[in-house]
Amino acid sequence: MKQSDPIYELLSRIKTIAVVGLSGSPLRPSHGVSAYMQLHGYRIVPVNPLITEALGENSYPSLLDVPDKIDLVDVFRRPEFVDEIVEQAIRLKIPAIWMQEDVINERAAEKARKAGMFVVMDRCVLKEHRASSGKALLLLSG
Repeated sequence: MKQSDPIYELLSRIKTIAVVGLSGSPLRPSHGVSAYMQLHGYRIVPVNPLITEALGENSYPSLLDVPDKIDLVDVFRRPEFVDEIVEQAIRLKIPAIWMQEDVINERAAEKARKAGMFVVMDRCVLKEHRASSGKALLLLSG
């Protein structure tokens, strides 16, 4: 019996990712990661008050301004900004929050977990997607 992989399961069931801190610049990691995820079928919703759009999608100043259902919040902000993002995600009852590499805020992560959210911290969603895609191929071929 194969052990379940919670990150693989998360990535296989979500459709819409709100990316907080998504940059309009193709040179920024947030842009490259989001473009990759978009290319792999996810709807990307930029959340950044400094831009009006990115990757062909309207940008919103905060999570609270996004009119659509969000399955995952992907955070590309410094750790000190994560508390407010988690507060907004809890208010919106978003099921999962993902803090990118080097985004570590244990207090916010614990608050999110206590609210019933699935939390990933200090990991890259692109790298995890690539790894889980490889697992899916092994499952299909094995």
